[in-house]
Amino acid sequence: METSRAKIKSRQELKGILEQLKADGKKIVFTNGCFDLLHPGHVHYLEKAKAQGDVLVVALNTDPSVRKIKGQDRPVLGEEDRCEIISALGCVDFVTTFEEETPQTIIEELIPQVLIKGGDWPINQIVGRKIVESNGGRVISVDFEREFSTSDIIDRIRRSGK
Repeated sequence: METSRAKIKSRQELKGILEQLKADGKKIVFTNGCFDLLHPGHVHYLEKAKAQGDVLVVALNTDPSVRKIKGQDRPVLGEEDRCEIISALGCVDFVTTFEEETPQTIIEELIPQVLIKGGDWPINQIVGRKIVESNGGRVISVDFEREFSTSDIIDRIRRSGK
């Protein structure tokens, strides 16, 4: 039985794997994010993403890029832990990381057929949209579940400690 850690791939490994899967007629779905403190909203989002194709690739921001985006006190969980947790989800086929503040470069390298982001991102602002669409792919904004928020969870934890 393959362990969830086997789903974690370097960008270069993943590029080769996805090229073969595309040649085999598989539809590649890509999404990205910090996924710090995994909650039900993340799980529902990833399940919706997987439903759009055959293979779901999740690219996680590295710790330094999370700090640039979210602040110096984030992430709560390091990138290795976040990769392991996300890779354990049945709907996720592959996990990789990217160090840039946006996923533009990795999207250009992998060229998925479907690019997914949460509904808090208007389609015209989704990074990587142009490259995916210019290669015949689709960009989808999935409904955002407002009742779940990592930042809100962190705030509740901080308040409960006082």
